[in-house]
Amino acid sequence: MIPDVELVRDPSLQLIGEGRSAFVYRIQSTDKVVKIFFPSFTHLAKEEASIYQVLQGVRYYPELHETGPNYLVIDYIEGHTLFECLTKGIEITDKHTTEVDKALRLARAKGLNPSDIHLRNIMITTNDQIKLIDVARFRQSKECTQWDDLKVAFNRFYRLRFFPKKIPAFILNLIAALYKRNLLQTLTRTKRD
Repeated sequence: MIPDVELVRDPSLQLIGEGRSAFVYRIQSTDKVVKIFFPSFTHLAKEEASIYQVLQGVRYYPELHETGPNYLVIDYIEGHTLFECLTKGIEITDKHTTEVDKALRLARAKGLNPSDIHLRNIMITTNDQIKLIDVARFRQSKECTQWDDLKVAFNRFYRLRFFPKKIPAFILNLIAALYKRNLLQTLTRTKRD
């Protein structure tokens, strides 16, 4: 519970996501979501909105419809994150990884530096298109190798004929925790370097 904050449930909003800095609600009877940032992260609302403005018209990213001091309204993306695809056994193909590469190249061509690209920020839509969400860190100066490392794992393990295509969430979360602690470098970097 956040001190001095009164929470009111609005029946027109359906909670569909929660991250480190915000809640995401689908606005009922629309194809839009509102991302409401926690009080200590309101600065990210302006940052993410400005990045979505740069990406307007790039089909791999949601369109920005409205912004405010602690929120933004973007397209609702119907589909599954790559994390959900792995836990449900929905196939991730070479076409999907190629499309993610293209989305990141287009962002770089607009002067951005895509960062924080992981399984929960990449979606496969119901019509088999790729969408990237949560672009707040696309202006960081440090190099982010997360997507390159995911591609190495995809090519080295997931594409193997007998590798399981359905993976329990706790295993994926364990892998993510080990990755964050740099304990998987030999698995991801050896193939790339």
